[in-house]
Amino acid sequence: MTTEATQAIDESSPAASPWMRVLDADERRTLHQTNALRSWLSFAVNWVIIAAAFALVGWAPNPLTVVLAIFVIGARQLGCAILMHEAAHRSLFRSRELNDWAGNWLAAYPVWLDVAPYRSYHLKHHKHTWTDLDPDLALAMPFPITPRSFGRKVWRDLSGQTGWKRAVATYKRDLGKSRGKVKRDGSGWSAFRGVVLTNALLLGALALTGHAELYLLWVVAWFTTFSLVLRIRSIAEHAMIDDPADPLGNTRTTIASWWERLLLAPNRVNYHLEHHLMMAVPHYNLPRMHEMLRARGAFSAACIAHGYLEVRRRATTGAAGASGAGTHGAPAGDQSLTFG
Repeated sequence: MTTEATQAIDESSPAASPWMRVLDADERRTLHQTNALRSWLSFAVNWVIIAAAFALVGWAPNPLTVVLAIFVIGARQLGCAILMHEAAHRSLFRSRELNDWAGNWLAAYPVWLDVAPYRSYHLKHHKHTWTDLDPDLALAMPFPITPRSFGRKVWRDLSGQTGWKRAVATYKRDLGKSRGKVKRDGSGWSAFRGVVLTNALLLGALALTGHAELYLLWVVAWFTTFSLVLRIRSIAEHAMIDDPADPLGNTRTTIASWWERLLLAPNRVNYHLEHHLMMAVPHYNLPRMHEMLRARGAFSAACIAHGYLEVRRRATTGAAGASGAGTHGAPAGDQSLTFG
C-alpha cells in the first residue's frame, strides 16, 4: 500500500472523523486497490474522445463543430491533468516507474505539465487544506462574487487571456526564471522535451490523416476552454464550503450529469470530497466510495452540490471579489497545476 494510502486511513490522525467508522479495514483496503486495466481504459477513453473531436471537425468543418470540438478537447485536456493528478498520488499503477511514465507521457506532457514537481506541491494542499499553509487557498477564498465579476473571468478564459498568462508563467518556470509555487528539480531547455515531443507526435498523427491543421484545435482549447474548466473545477471543489475545519465540510463533491462529465468533470474529478477523505483511492473507485458513505449516513451533513449550475449559483450570490480578484488573482502558472 502506498504512503499516501496509509496516511489517508490513519484513524489516529487528528483529521480522522466518524465517517471512517462506517468503512471497515477490508473495505478501505479494497477501495485503495489499483486496477491496471481500468487505468489503461481511462487513458484510452480520454484520447478516443479527443480523437473523435478532431474527426468531427475533419468530417464536417463548420463553426458549430469547431466550437463543440474546442469545448470537448478542453475538457479532455483537464482529463489529462486529472490522470496526471492520479499519477501524483501513485494510484494509476502499482509500479512507480510505470505510474510516473504513463502519467507524464500519456497525460501531463501533452498539456504542458509534469508529475514530479506537481506531486510535491499538491501533497501540501492535502496536508494543509483550508489553512494558511494551503498553496491553493487563494483559488477558493474570494467567493462568492457578483455575476458580473464571474462573467469577466469567463471572458478572460475564453478570450485566451488566462491561457496566455499561464503559458508565460509555465515557460518562465521551466527555464528557472520564476519563483512559482510549483518548482522543478531541474530547469532549462531539457524541461521542454516532454511537451515538445508529445505535441509533435500529436501534430504528426494528424498530418498523417491529411489534416495537420486540426492541431490548431488543441492549441486553441489549451488557451481557452481548458482555462475555463480549470476555473470551474477549482470553484466547485473548495469555494463556498461549509466548515474549513471539518473534513466533510471543507471540500465539495458535485453530482454530475452525463453532459457535465463530458464537458466539465472528466475522470470522476467531481468526487472531490471522497478524494480528500482517502486521497489514494483510484478515481474509478470514488463513485463506489461515495455510495457506501451516503448509504450508511456518513454524508448527511457533507458538502455536496447537485450539478455545476448549482455551484455557479452559489459562486455568484455575493459581492466579495467584485473587483476581479477571484481565481484570476492567483498566479496563472500555478493555477494550471492545481487539481484538488
